[in-house]
Amino acid sequence: MVVSRDQRSIWRRMPVDRMDEVESESGAGRLTKSLGLWQLTAIGVGGIIGVGIFSLAGLVAHGDAENPGVGPAVLISFLVAGLASAAAALSYAEFAGMIPRAGSAYTYGYVAIGEIVGWFIGWDLLLEYIAIVAVVAIGISGYLDAFLAGFGLELPTAVTASPEEEGGVVNVPALLICLLVTFILSRGTRTFGRFELVAVAIKVVLILFIIGLGVFYIDTANYDPFLPNGFGPVLTGAAMVFFAVFGYDAMSTAAEEAQDGRKHMPKAILLSLIIAMLLYVAATLVLTGLQSYEEIDPTAGFASAFTNVGLPVIASIISVFAVLSILTVMLTFLLGVTRVWFSMSRDGLLPTWFAGVDRHGTPQRVTWIAGIASALLAGVFPIRAVADLTNIGILSAFVVVCVAVIMFRRTRPDAERSFRLPLMPFVPAFGVLASLFLILQLHWETWVRFGVWLVIGLVLYFAYGRRHSLLNPDSPHHARNAAPGG
Repeated sequence: MVVSRDQRSIWRRMPVDRMDEVESESGAGRLTKSLGLWQLTAIGVGGIIGVGIFSLAGLVAHGDAENPGVGPAVLISFLVAGLASAAAALSYAEFAGMIPRAGSAYTYGYVAIGEIVGWFIGWDLLLEYIAIVAVVAIGISGYLDAFLAGFGLELPTAVTASPEEEGGVVNVPALLICLLVTFILSRGTRTFGRFELVAVAIKVVLILFIIGLGVFYIDTANYDPFLPNGFGPVLTGAAMVFFAVFGYDAMSTAAEEAQDGRKHMPKAILLSLIIAMLLYVAATLVLTGLQSYEEIDPTAGFASAFTNVGLPVIASIISVFAVLSILTVMLTFLLGVTRVWFSMSRDGLLPTWFAGVDRHGTPQRVTWIAGIASALLAGVFPIRAVADLTNIGILSAFVVVCVAVIMFRRTRPDAERSFRLPLMPFVPAFGVLASLFLILQLHWETWVRFGVWLVIGLVLYFAYGRRHSLLNPDSPHHARNAAPGG
């Protein structure tokens, strides 16, 4: 089988026209096609909207020990992040309509640039998606505390905070929430899709209710000063809330399970981002109008804001439904990590044992491994450290996807595309520059952690992935399939 001019190069590319043929040699199971347009859109909206409104908006507006508060200008932070995300979203949409595969950015980099780039992005996403599930679980834990406090119940700090926080030992609620989400996803894609559709509908109704009610209690004096600490913190805030505006990339990992991926994936990506940004703009205006940014609770912003205007019952309702709505973010990204892991294993870069599926077409092994890993991360790390770690990884993936879409237009202009992003190459080039700019706003500790993870991945690739890749003619997969009875 001829798959590349240089089959032993780390730059060998997965042949887009023969992916089914190549990947069939791994012996991996097949995913079930059960998701329609609105289920895909719900997964995208579910991944984008959640912790950004209910946790990060308050944290960025209020500030913390390391960063001054952005104040009402948190709105601009979301707009900057959304603009950068939109450029990448268009690039994802073109690839998703052309290559409706489970690997998302991993697969796009593999097809357009080469195996080593695909590996790094896939390895990057494994950590980032698991970290996202963890940071969202920490956010939910904060709302649970706020809800219980409304009834005069307070859990000990030792079981609700990480060891790095004063008095904390392990965040038990966050850990248990991760395991609950893992169980839901393990029940199969069809069940997950139905749950996501209902939960996202509830989430959107809740946010519209918050906006509609909050408008009547806005005090415009809270908008002054609009930029309390200058424009610098706004850009740092944009880098942090970027975490909250890219759920569509995890949704694109479900492309292989879409009933008509080529047609529906581009629409679902763009629809989910548009819906989310409209809600973010309105919600941040209400949040900073209800309460002075200095008094906003950084872990449960809207709950504290409605309590501040004399509506503690509404605050309790928000806390309850915020938990349900944020669960959809965890589900989307846990789905993402399991599908990227499945795809890398099917391609031979990781052991094919991980690509096993059950009778429902669900990769149970990686689902539970990823779920337990996110639970451990949520239990022992504070929210800011985990959020920054997720952002640098996703921004790096965006750079690769934007570069890849430009390269693939040049190398494969004949490939069938159900969607073509406009203003090529200016839109993806802007996405590259915007993503690199936001990366530079992150703390140096985040760079160190990310670098260590990539070095570990490099060692693993040369020790295992390169030799076992399906594109390697000397791969053990080829030897096994060529053997009598193989």
